[in-house]
Amino acid sequence: MSRDTGRSGDTFPRQHARTQRLTLGEPRNFTLSPDGRRVIFARSSTGSDPVNALWSLDVLTGTESCVFDPRNGADVDGELTAEERRRRERAREGAGGIVSYACDSGVAIAATVLGGQLFLVDLIGGRAEAVAIEPGVFDARPSPDGSLVAYTRGGRLFVCTTSGAERELAGEDNPNVTWGLAEFIAAEEMGRHGGYWWSPDGRSIVAARVDVTNVNVWHIADPANPSVEAIEHRYPAAGSTNADVSLHLIDVTAGSITPVNLPTNEYINSVAWNSAGLIAQTQSRDQRSVSIVRIDSSTGACNVIATDTDDAWIELVPGVPALNPSGALVTCADRDVRRILIDGKPVTPDNLQVRSVLAVGDEVIFAANDVSTPWFHGVYALGAAGVRTIAAGDSVCTAAHGGGRTVVRESSLRAPRATFRVVDGPDLVNNAETMLVSPNVRITEVAGCSVAILTPTTISDSAPLPVLFDPYGGPHAQRVVATQMSFATSQWFADQGFVVVVADGRGTPGRGSAYERAVFGDLAQPVLDDQVAVLDELPVLEPRADLSRVAIRGWSFGGYLAALAVLRRPDKFHCAVAGAPVTDWALYDTHYTERYLGRPDTNADNYARTNIVGEAASLTRPLLLVHGLADDNVVAAHTLQFSSALLAAGCDHEVLPLSGVTHMTPQEVVAENLLLHQLAFIRRSLH
Repeated sequence: MSRDTGRSGDTFPRQHARTQRLTLGEPRNFTLSPDGRRVIFARSSTGSDPVNALWSLDVLTGTESCVFDPRNGADVDGELTAEERRRRERAREGAGGIVSYACDSGVAIAATVLGGQLFLVDLIGGRAEAVAIEPGVFDARPSPDGSLVAYTRGGRLFVCTTSGAERELAGEDNPNVTWGLAEFIAAEEMGRHGGYWWSPDGRSIVAARVDVTNVNVWHIADPANPSVEAIEHRYPAAGSTNADVSLHLIDVTAGSITPVNLPTNEYINSVAWNSAGLIAQTQSRDQRSVSIVRIDSSTGACNVIATDTDDAWIELVPGVPALNPSGALVTCADRDVRRILIDGKPVTPDNLQVRSVLAVGDEVIFAANDVSTPWFHGVYALGAAGVRTIAAGDSVCTAAHGGGRTVVRESSLRAPRATFRVVDGPDLVNNAETMLVSPNVRITEVAGCSVAILTPTTISDSAPLPVLFDPYGGPHAQRVVATQMSFATSQWFADQGFVVVVADGRGTPGRGSAYERAVFGDLAQPVLDDQVAVLDELPVLEPRADLSRVAIRGWSFGGYLAALAVLRRPDKFHCAVAGAPVTDWALYDTHYTERYLGRPDTNADNYARTNIVGEAASLTRPLLLVHGLADDNVVAAHTLQFSSALLAAGCDHEVLPLSGVTHMTPQEVVAENLLLHQLAFIRRSLH
């Protein structure tokens, strides 16, 4: 196993940026062959190499072999299609080379796209060839038997043979209509990145038709390059019109298209098609109800086979709904904790919060945590005899499963890097670099919150230390997990002479349904109150903490929370760094915002109580606002409108615009210096 610890003369900020947050070089995107003898995965050659190759592991011998290195004959630096750029942004993917691929049912061939060019990889023989079709391809997937490949180009859905004979299956001249692509909301908020699905026999495809004609037209400009035309972005802000999405069955041979008669719900959350049948889940606009339908693959007729309702919202769980081989329906639902249901009956214990379903076969493989220790995540199997443990302990485990085999990724506080292993089989090589910090972290529970406290590794005396809160704090993201990698940046700040506190309060996942739903109607005060409660208890936990010098920093929801803290509790928080903050929830998207706040026309009070632009005049503490000007998720208007309100109120503040930067900051020089800039601001603000 590689022990690369970086380059001579490296600093942590430089390493963290160069290695894309220490993720490069890790195995990823696993596919297991049906016989369980091979594991296909992507991985780059070193912890600073951003170009992934495709690899195969022989489980019986433990031998790894590279089946496609895109540097050999492919244009790894070629221009990405607009669809691919959007997909990578939605997935927060910063690597290059092979970042996605798809296999036939036998895992004998793989299809991948590089610079818009389709490549087919012989996974047995280890050969790869470009298919002689027009470039601009996106989301290529072989048919189950491997004889055809489906893909989109320019918003149209195509298939071709392995030799390149191409046919268009669906498409329209209207530029606002696409076939086979996921709409913005599905990819950004629902976890559905695909827009078409093969039938098990390879004779049909069910495809999404997306019409964005009535969706808001926003424009993402590059002020640093005024000669470049602004990009038109269809953004469904809270309360506005969503894309019109429908499903259609396509006969691949005949080319006929049959509409699917779905229930009249706002959202199509997921589609699943296996030998037991074709199903889809739809969700109401207020997200308080879902319907699961079985679709007749010949006629498009639908039969509702399950529904669920919730007074707040229905949580979408990756991997479900699905049909098991016998045709039973596997779902998840919040029943005090999130549990797996088989044909409507809860079958997992009431102490396990299910996080995702990884595979549905004779057993259901799932990830979950005990609600008493949400910072530990395990992998489990549910079968006829009940639940058994695959991998669990004082660590965080995730997995991929297929062919009766499971590949487990495990990370913990004991080691700086993750390990990858086939259960009852060999390990996989991890080429990631070892971080240049050593997290000195304690995880505990404070005021009902999960809390991590980090202190300097080089300062052992009892002198008071300033405090830095480093939260995300919002729904769907957990910062306090038992892995060293999760605290790399926090530890770097601690080593600069801070007590760093990371707190997961109400609204964050892992502690049961009521805990997550405590932010329903108010994304501000409960979240902030929990950070304050932790701060008030801090002197008992860390006597060196100097509560007269407290900073807070965060990105995205964490940026919102940081700004909120200095606005509402300047008695507790003395400066803040707010990166890409949502400042007015009416400017954020429908599916996320309306889940918690409802629609602005009927729940105006919820939007008013969470809008920090309206509180600008209360700022009395130093505040640094940071925003990528190319951000199409939390658009720069959030920061710019907030800054304007602060200026109008005569409130001093600083704004750092990041030209050409999206919601993530993949550019190495930007990411490195952004950490240093934040440190300098916090130091001079707390002086």
